Amino acid sequence: MDLNSAQVVGAAVKAHDITMWGLFWQADLIVKVVMLMLLVASVWCWAIIIEKLMRIRRLNAQADAFEESFWSGGSLDALYDRIGQNPTDPMSATFAAGMREWRHAADRGIGSMKGSLQQRVERVMSVTIGREMLRAERYMTFLASVGSTAPFIGLFGTVWGIMNSFTSIAASGNTSLAVVAPGIAEALFATALGLVAAIPAVISYNKFTTDLGRYADRLETFSGEFSAILSRHLEERGAA
Repeated sequence: MDLNSAQVVGAAVKAHDITMWGLFWQADLIVKVVMLMLLVASVWCWAIIIEKLMRIRRLNAQADAFEESFWSGGSLDALYDRIGQNPTDPMSATFAAGMREWRHAADRGIGSMKGSLQQRVERVMSVTIGREMLRAERYMTFLASVGSTAPFIGLFGTVWGIMNSFTSIAASGNTSLAVVAPGIAEALFATALGLVAAIPAVISYNKFTTDLGRYADRLETFSGEFSAILSRHLEERGAA
């Protein structure tokens, strides 16, 4: 590269702001829209990630506290009277649903309903677990969608930016770095934003899916144990 070419390239680099903010403002309108979409998606993903981290930690802590009360040897009726009307977590809600069905049957007299009561209690608890898990898994679909689509959205911005760069080359007839570099830098910045949005979304989605799956298993285990306790009470009443 001779002196004149170097001066041209240097002037072009100075004319184009190669910071992230400059790459955004100098980009084509379509590329700007792509960048804004990816930026908003990334911010929203991080908000969901923080919320899910805090929620899962809180759910496990509440489950620990409830299980400690449940297995303390105290009266289940007293425990239900204390939390039955306002359960604060999925495990206590599952317990409250089972006890509510049990008490409803007891008020009417168990009698000949013993065979179906066990099934009704288990069904009610299963429905409650499903409803509570739907609440806990809220916005997980958004994380999965961002993780799978953000790289392609960024790639679209990259392709569009490179097309604009080639158009500038054809219009100016100049193939120097000064003409090509700004457009390609803007295009690659869109791809980078796509990866910035997608990578945390994919990692967090996999982690939260595992954590929520373990929590769902914990609820199912508690439901089975509670059902066994109620079944034993039914047998004791039948024997009496």
